[in-house]
Amino acid sequence: MDNDRSSKTAVMIGAGNIGRGFVGAAFAASGYETVFIDVDDDLVREINTRREYTVREYSPDGGSADTIVSGIRAVNGQDKYAAVEIANADICATAVGVRAMPHIAPLLAMGLTVRARMSPKPLNVIVCENMIDAGEKLREQVLDLISAGIRPSIDAIAAFPEAVIGRMTPPQTPEMKEEDPLRVCAEKYAFLPVDKAAFKGVIPGIEGMVPLDNFSYYVKRKLFIHNLGHATTAFLGLMKGHKYISDAIDDPEILFLTESAMRESAAALNSENIGDKENLNRSINSLLYRFTNRALADTCERVAADPIRKLGPEDRLIGALKNCEQYGLQYYYIAAAAAAAALVLESTYEKDKTLPPLAEITGLSYESEAYKTIMTIGTTCAMSASKGGAAAVTELRRTALKMAGDINIL
Repeated sequence: MDNDRSSKTAVMIGAGNIGRGFVGAAFAASGYETVFIDVDDDLVREINTRREYTVREYSPDGGSADTIVSGIRAVNGQDKYAAVEIANADICATAVGVRAMPHIAPLLAMGLTVRARMSPKPLNVIVCENMIDAGEKLREQVLDLISAGIRPSIDAIAAFPEAVIGRMTPPQTPEMKEEDPLRVCAEKYAFLPVDKAAFKGVIPGIEGMVPLDNFSYYVKRKLFIHNLGHATTAFLGLMKGHKYISDAIDDPEILFLTESAMRESAAALNSENIGDKENLNRSINSLLYRFTNRALADTCERVAADPIRKLGPEDRLIGALKNCEQYGLQYYYIAAAAAAAALVLESTYEKDKTLPPLAEITGLSYESEAYKTIMTIGTTCAMSASKGGAAAVTELRRTALKMAGDINIL
């Protein structure tokens, strides 16, 4: 890799676990001076004081390895100079979370406006957010903030290629932060698929980055296999009282339900992209193994957070269910996962607020077979909840298995 960092600069908007532990580290490893933009004053100050940090990679077998990430600095996102960093960048990326995307749009709008006045050279902003069409949504948010007169010149140089974030980088424990507040712990897996067609100009060589054609399919595959499986494990794990994802997936009942939901979803994806069966099976097997990584200390509570969003019409549960429905395929185990998410939501929702109806959250009609299936499984499961979470999950498994019968899935 090119070690002349002064010749090229990457801007990483968001210095959290994905920003530092994955994408920003890949920029630095590829020879870029990497500038992190974040609104956390303490984090920005620490990065600028040390100018390096450690990424510790854990394998499911218990092994670990440390990598020093250097050639870095940071700017506070509320500092007007942050926009200048974007304007001068050779490559840019975001990893701030879906809810924070509107908050970074003004900064990008300012930076791209300056860039358009300085140079006709394109700027690719790799959008590393866990959402279908995240790139297009961020592009729209940015352009909406730019006056109509200069919008075409911005649109001519700015590109927002979407990325699929498959690397698991859970939050550090307090003990880890006490030892080293900048260190990020992550799994060994570190590939970054990106939308090849969305780039403007030459696609840069970034360590681990894989430009792909037919990218929308790979976004769905990540959301409807990885995120679906992760969320299912977490919701069921919470119901049975497991703290960590690794403990939950080691539970045979949860493993059965999670794998079955993933394979239902994979059958629909294979119908959409015929010939991908082997890759889908390999992905499921790999993910189920990766979920066992105890060293990551990833919690069910974290992965199950924001159940209303995860039960959304196009998100990992209902989106996967509707994908199966589109191809006339079964979705009983996905419905069971959705029922578990709804039960967790009901038990954790703020008591002083009114919980929206499940049909409103999911966008499913009360009369639809999908809604009726989720409610049938959920009601049966809830009736057993008085005996404890384990009994409820057992009943959920029995009901889904009875509905599925002997139908073979991918």
